[in-house]
Amino acid sequence: MAANVFPFRDARAAPDPVLEAGPVAHGPLPVPLVLDNGSFQARAGWACPGPDPGPEPRLQFRAVCARGRGGARGGAGPQVGNALGSLEPLRWMLRSPFDRNVPVNLELQELLFDYSFQHLGVSSQGCVDHPIVLTEAVCNPLYSRQMMSELLFECYGIPKVAYGIDSLFSFYHSKPKNSTSSGLIISSGYQCTHILPILEGRLDAKNCKRINLGGSQAAGYLQRLLQLKYPGHLAAITLSRMEEILHEHSYIAEDYVEELQKWQCPDYYENNVHKMQLPFSSKLLGSTLTSEEKQERRQQQLRRLQELNARRREEKLQLDQERLDRLLYVQELLEDGQMDQFHKALIELNMDSPEELQSYIQKLSLAVEQAKQKILQAEVNLEVDVVDSKPETPDLEQLEPSLEEVETMNDFEPLFSEETPEVEKPVTTVQPVFNLAAYHQLFVGTERIRAPEIIFQPSLIGEEQAGVAETLQYILDRYPKDIQELLVQNVFLTGGNMMYPGMKARIEKELLEMRPFQSSFQVQLASNPVLDAWYGARDWALDHLDDNKAWITRKEYEEKGGEYLKEHCASNIYVPIRLPKQASRASEAQVSGKGSGASGSSAGEQA
Repeated sequence: MAANVFPFRDARAAPDPVLEAGPVAHGPLPVPLVLDNGSFQARAGWACPGPDPGPEPRLQFRAVCARGRGGARGGAGPQVGNALGSLEPLRWMLRSPFDRNVPVNLELQELLFDYSFQHLGVSSQGCVDHPIVLTEAVCNPLYSRQMMSELLFECYGIPKVAYGIDSLFSFYHSKPKNSTSSGLIISSGYQCTHILPILEGRLDAKNCKRINLGGSQAAGYLQRLLQLKYPGHLAAITLSRMEEILHEHSYIAEDYVEELQKWQCPDYYENNVHKMQLPFSSKLLGSTLTSEEKQERRQQQLRRLQELNARRREEKLQLDQERLDRLLYVQELLEDGQMDQFHKALIELNMDSPEELQSYIQKLSLAVEQAKQKILQAEVNLEVDVVDSKPETPDLEQLEPSLEEVETMNDFEPLFSEETPEVEKPVTTVQPVFNLAAYHQLFVGTERIRAPEIIFQPSLIGEEQAGVAETLQYILDRYPKDIQELLVQNVFLTGGNMMYPGMKARIEKELLEMRPFQSSFQVQLASNPVLDAWYGARDWALDHLDDNKAWITRKEYEEKGGEYLKEHCASNIYVPIRLPKQASRASEAQVSGKGSGASGSSAGEQA
């Protein structure tokens, strides 16, 4: 492979095996199920107690569904996650339960849960007899939590559930055990970027901020950039390939303007541009044929075109003969004296007089005779050609010209005349004058930094939002100086969109510019920004397995409603619904009586 040339992997997801629940899952205590319900990828696994809590999540799959065309008519049912294989052929059919990062379509969410329980070996018939730890969005709407609790308790019959924020679980996993810490979490995922201040181990929900930008918008922006740059490869520039470029070839510039100036240097560009190789066929049409094979192919094409011309002549002769018979029938009406039917037939033929009819009959008769003569002459020529060359019987199934016939159509211009063309001399093989592989390459240069830069400069894609640095400054300004100093000592980066090389250095540079001179700060990147949320939820479940203050039981769900939430170190803040007080029935009746009296008096005055 040449320097800086990278092929697209176009990886297909392998179907997940249906696992059997281990014996530890059916011990004296039901083992909790940990579900990290992300808008890009769902992760599911067991929180096994003991010294070895088990491997990473057993299941990791894209949080999308595609319903088969058959549906209720007996066709293929809905397919979920890794069962889809490649997403691109089904891109127009994909559906997600999420709007941004909030689950709103619970029918699709139920499909994701069914897929998770089935492949983890949990029988969901009757009930799922396991506590569930489920991640949710920051400041999740109460209605979304209500629908989720209803699905879990009513449909699956789980004993209890605990909700937590994915980025707080990741923070919980990274900090030392039994320590209350403060800090700032910058969490950037597939749809959104959140900045969460943590004070003494608890979320300060009033000062959380969300930026509606993430990996999805970066992939869409990169796709538009490359499609504008390479309009000849529109169909090949797919979202899946853009995500591959983002994950493996993009990086965050520490200083965006300075980095762009570096790319202006031709040497820097040549050394750093990544050439993405699109798939292509290296076999050129006709390039491997000898002159004898080309001559034989030409003769076969000649016979096919002669047959095509003969069929067209016969069809035209048949149509002309039918029209001539019709005109002769009308002329017989005139000769028999049936004038009414004759004039009616003339009007249908769009003719004005018997003279015009006679002229048309003469012309059609002449054309029919000439066509018959041409057909006879063509048959004689074809027989002579067959006797002279004695070729094999041509395949007459393909009457339409093929791609090779279209490319060499100029060689057969005389075929459409009625004379047989002379045999041409063999043409030597023409070698391609350009590198076909280079034509199918995408040169990804400044796009490597432009696409991920949108979370710092949303104006690049026309979004009227503040970037990460501005939002960070805005949140810090809402606190007194001592709290600011405390928060910046623990700036924690998590989420899949934080995995770009250079992200930590860029955040440190932005903090250096906004913090006072010679002040200190500390930035930490999660050990695994994608999976740390699941690991943190597993750790939390093991630490709070018997803590009833953190789990919502079925009895509490029935008593307090689906939106009810028990707070813990990684949860949202519970804000109950406050309904407006309803007026008493007596006062309502009195008000309605006054209203009816007033309306009656006004009606009387009008009368």
